[in-house]
Amino acid sequence: MAGSPLPPLGQGYVHFAANFLMARYPELNLTVKNRGISGDTTREMRARWRQDCIDLKPDILSIMIGINDLWRNFKPVLEEGRTFVPPDEYEQNLRWMLSEAARQCGCRLILMEPFYFCGDSADPMYRDLQAYLSVVRKLTADFDAVLVPLQQAYEKVKDSVPETRWSADHVHPYSWAHAWIARNWLTAVDS
Repeated sequence: MAGSPLPPLGQGYVHFAANFLMARYPELNLTVKNRGISGDTTREMRARWRQDCIDLKPDILSIMIGINDLWRNFKPVLEEGRTFVPPDEYEQNLRWMLSEAARQCGCRLILMEPFYFCGDSADPMYRDLQAYLSVVRKLTADFDAVLVPLQQAYEKVKDSVPETRWSADHVHPYSWAHAWIARNWLTAVDS
């Protein structure tokens, strides 16, 4: 369908955030590109960084990556090369991508916390997520980036909204949760 926003933006939080931005600021003639690939880790993202980021010369770069790096330790993917990425390698990959974007594009950086919709703080994946959150927060400071504190925002409401309302598997958001992510992104970027 001509003019459909879905092919370039997907059906997740990027769709909601981009359409709201375009409606709020039509005079800016914004172009939003969604280069996210479901299931990717920082390894896969790093491998395509030139094509999906540097060559596009973005003015603003928003990155949400990390839950698959961790999740593969708990839900292995039976594909060659698609394995768990430990926190130290996660940091190296993300730091390299941010450095390249800053050096070659000079763009404003926005980092989104990876999230896990789980109300049980004893859950092993929830516990392991803390190292990835620390990396994102550290890199936010190192690169003077904007932080979208998704896990922090979830922590504030997790006791009043059952985890089963967010996602079937704690990782892949339902449509309304994508809108919630977009709202948090817009709030962080607008402050």
